[in-house]
Amino acid sequence: MTEALPPITSASGSGSEKLDRRVLAIGSVVVLGAIMAMLDITVVNVAIDHLIGEFNTTLDTIQWVATGYTLALATVIPLSGWAADRFGTKRIYLLAVFLFMLGSAAAGSAWSVESLIFFRVLQGLGGGMLMPIGMTILTKAAGPERVGRVMSVIGVPMLLGPIVGPILGGWLVDDVSWRWIFFLNVPVGIVTLFLGSRILEKDEPRPAERLDVVGLLLLSPGLAALIYGLAKVPANGGVDSPEVYLPAGVGAVLVAAFIWHASRTRNALIDLKLFRDRGFTVASVSMVLFVVAFFGAMLLFPLYFQQVRGEGALAAGLLLAPQGIGAMLMMPLSGLIVDKYGSARIAQAGIVVIVACMVLFTQLEADTSYLLIGADLFVMGLGMGCTMMPIMSAALKTLKQEDVARASTSLNIIQQVAASIGTALLSVLLFNATKDKMAPLMEAAAAQGTPPPAAGSISELPEPVRTQVASLLADAYSSTFVWALILLAVAFLPALLLPRGKGTPAAPAEEAAEPTPEPEPAADRG
Repeated sequence: MTEALPPITSASGSGSEKLDRRVLAIGSVVVLGAIMAMLDITVVNVAIDHLIGEFNTTLDTIQWVATGYTLALATVIPLSGWAADRFGTKRIYLLAVFLFMLGSAAAGSAWSVESLIFFRVLQGLGGGMLMPIGMTILTKAAGPERVGRVMSVIGVPMLLGPIVGPILGGWLVDDVSWRWIFFLNVPVGIVTLFLGSRILEKDEPRPAERLDVVGLLLLSPGLAALIYGLAKVPANGGVDSPEVYLPAGVGAVLVAAFIWHASRTRNALIDLKLFRDRGFTVASVSMVLFVVAFFGAMLLFPLYFQQVRGEGALAAGLLLAPQGIGAMLMMPLSGLIVDKYGSARIAQAGIVVIVACMVLFTQLEADTSYLLIGADLFVMGLGMGCTMMPIMSAALKTLKQEDVARASTSLNIIQQVAASIGTALLSVLLFNATKDKMAPLMEAAAAQGTPPPAAGSISELPEPVRTQVASLLADAYSSTFVWALILLAVAFLPALLLPRGKGTPAAPAEEAAEPTPEPEPAADRG
C-alpha cells in the first residue's frame, strides 16, 4: 500500500508542497508521542497540592516530582541523537515510548513520595527522547522542502499542551484519581507502539559521534545533588548542616569536574567552545534567567488558586487556560515577526510584557479579582510566545552552520536544567515564606491548645480562621513572586545585547559554494 503512494521527496508539483498520506500517518504516530510528553509536563502541576496531602509531605519535597522529571529530560537530550544514529530512529523511538509508558504505569502505582519521584525520573528518561527523535523521523519522511509544514504538525501538542494539560489533570484529580494523570499514558502508549511498529520505516544504524559518557556521569548527578543540597537550606536554617553542605558540595565538585572535562573534550555534552560566540553567550544567559523565573512561577500559579482561594484542581486548570491561549495565539505570529524583523527586539518586548504582568502577582491578595488575574495571565502568555523561541533563534544566528546542531542540543539541555532549578528554587522560597508568615498563627494556636490549620484544607476552616490563613498565604505567594520578578528583570539586561538583524547561521565563506561534506566515521574522530 505504501509503495503506491506518491514519492515524498518530489522536487516539484504538489508532492513537494503537501504532506501525503504516508507522511501524515507517520505524523500521527509522532504527534501521539509528543502529546504524551507535552501533556505530562503540564498535568502534574495542578496535582501538586493534592499530592502534598496524599503523601503527607511538604512542598519542598513534592517539587522533586517536577524537578526530577525535567532533570531526566536534560539527561537524555544528548543521548537521543547519538542513539538514533547508533541504533536507528524507529527502534529508539519505540523504546522511548515503552520507557515513558512503563514510568507512567509505575508512577500511577506509587506508594510513597520517594517512589513517585523515582518513577517520574524513569518517565522523564523516555519522555526526553520522544520529541527530538519524533521530529527527526518526521523531517526525514517529509524531506527538507516541507520542514515548515512538518513543524506545524509537531507544533500542535506544543500549543495545546499548556491549555489542555492543566484542565485534563484537574478533572482527573478532582473526579477520578490522581493516579490517572499517569495511567492515562498507558493506553495512549500502547496505541503508539502498535501504530509505530506498523507505520514507521526501519532505518539502518550508521556510525555516530562518540557519546560523552564521562560528561553525562558528571553533569546529571552533579546538578541533582547541588539542587538537592541548596533546596535543604531553608529547612536547616543555613548551610552549616550536613544535609546541606554534603550533597551541595559533592554536586559542586561534580559540576566543576564537568566544566574541566568539557573544556578538554571534542564532543562534550555541552560544547563550551560555543560560549566564545558573544551572541550565543548572551542568549544563553537570558534564557537561563528567564526559564528559572518563568517555569518556577508556572508551578506556583495553580497552587495559589488551590491553597489560597480553596479551588479544586479542575478549577485551577481552567483558571490557568488564558495563559495557554495567549501563548498559542502569539507563537505563530512571533515566528513571522522574527523572520521579517529579527529575534532581538521581539524577545526584549516579550520579557518586558512578562515583567509588567508579574508585577500583579507580587501584589496578590486573598480576594484578587479572577477577571484581573485571567487577563494578566493571557497577556503573560502573549509575552511568553514572544520570548522563548526568539531567544533560541538569536542564540543560533551568529554561529557557523556546522555548529548549529551541537548548539541546539546544548540550548535544550540548558533550558531543561534551568527549568529544574526554577521549580526547585521557587518552591523552596515559597515553602520558607509560608512557614515564616504562618509562624505567629501556629504559635497562637499552640498557646491556646487548639490544633493548627492543616495544609491544603483552607476551604474546611471556620470563616474567621480561613480569612486570616488565606491572607497570610497570599502574602507568602506575593513575596515569592517578587523573586521571579527580579530574575525576569535581570534577564532583560543580557537580552539588550542579543544580536540584531534577520540573519541565519551561515557556512564559512570558503565552503559556501561547496556541498556540506559527509560526517566522518566515528573511528576517524579519535
